[in-house]
Amino acid sequence: MITNTRPLAIYYEHPDWFRPLFAELDRRGAHYGRLDAACHQYDAGATEEYALVFNRMSASAYLRGNGNAIFYTRNYLAHLERTGTPVVNGSESFTIETSKAAQLSLLGHLGLPYPRTHVINCARQATTAARDFKFPIIIKPNIGGRGAGIVRFGSAAALAEAVEQGQIDLGIDETALVQEFIPASGGHITRVETLGGKFLYAMKVFTTGENFNLCPAEICQVEAGAAATGGTAVGEMCLAEAPKSGLKVEACEPPAEVIAAVERIVAAAKIDVGGVEYLEREQNGQVVFYDINALSNFVADAVNIVGFDPHVRLVDYLLGRAA
Repeated sequence: MITNTRPLAIYYEHPDWFRPLFAELDRRGAHYGRLDAACHQYDAGATEEYALVFNRMSASAYLRGNGNAIFYTRNYLAHLERTGTPVVNGSESFTIETSKAAQLSLLGHLGLPYPRTHVINCARQATTAARDFKFPIIIKPNIGGRGAGIVRFGSAAALAEAVEQGQIDLGIDETALVQEFIPASGGHITRVETLGGKFLYAMKVFTTGENFNLCPAEICQVEAGAAATGGTAVGEMCLAEAPKSGLKVEACEPPAEVIAAVERIVAAAKIDVGGVEYLEREQNGQVVFYDINALSNFVADAVNIVGFDPHVRLVDYLLGRAA
């Protein structure tokens, strides 16, 4: 139990993703409040109001008409930190969560392999950026989530036509990644979850071949209108409802060096609770890291898949930080 008179606060935007977290907090009789990031206000002159704020804001909020909350959250987290409120997944981790370009820069700084990428802020640059790449390539919005807006191009001609027709979507911050497409060895990617900066569990997620952006919280559908002329929308996949959707997921234990690398990543990104995704190149088995998630939702049926309920450990962590 929290002995502090100030409550724990859960700051979130999606209405359904965090029901298991709320249920576990309710089961403990925890003193906590729910803050709706989509419609929120704060007093710029206020000091500490909460014992701890757990940031669960999603980079995919713009898909639900809440893109304003992404930019608002940057200011709110900075305010909390300046006024002395402890934050789980604070402003630095949210910067990483909401910039795939920043994620790759971080991986490069750590000396870890990632897909070859050029970052653009103008659609006309897409053809130039892809000139030295072997097709197929993908174009990925910098602020993403749930695989939205990712388009795969099989040829330079298809990409050039899409650019000419004005069909390249750079996303809500007008920045995108032009990136090599990497077939995954064994037909699966691996997602590693961490808590308190340490390895929690890992899963192999078996794909249909081309979709490597995971939606871990619900049965998702590809957002309409993502495909450009000659391009193919890269669909999202869902981990939390994997058993219902027929997606094959199995627990695994990554090599020690991979776990160490993941822990280095989350430490450098200041991520308290989050996940990192990687795959192995089909050609040579090289491990390639490609996504860093500060908003990480646990797989459904976790007890049967990974052997325990991660929400129990998460609430232990939150109550310990807040006490």
